Amino acid sequence: MQKSVQAGRQGLTEAQYDELLNFATSEKFSEREKVALAYTSAVVWNAEIAGDALWEQLHRHFTVPELVELGFFIALTLGQQRWIKTLGIGHGELLGDAAAGLAPGRG
Repeated sequence: MQKSVQAGRQGLTEAQYDELLNFATSEKFSEREKVALAYTSAVVWNAEIAGDALWEQLHRHFTVPELVELGFFIALTLGQQRWIKTLGIGHGELLGDAAAGLAPGRG
């Protein structure tokens, strides 16, 4: 799994990385984090889970502006990852005519 340096700087622990795929039943995440991850799953994997119950939970933990910002960030990140995959660029790889890659200082 590719890990985010920024997430680590903001306190995401190795134990949380290890539990990420099982976030819903994990004790490593707060309720707010679990709801945010469920929202992410709805945007990325299965929009059908974005029913009334999820929206009720989201509104309990986030303001409308926060939900807009979170949704935008999820969509932007997903789009970036899909675009990079479409270009056939792997982590740390360089484009043929570029001097920079996805992981500065590597390659």
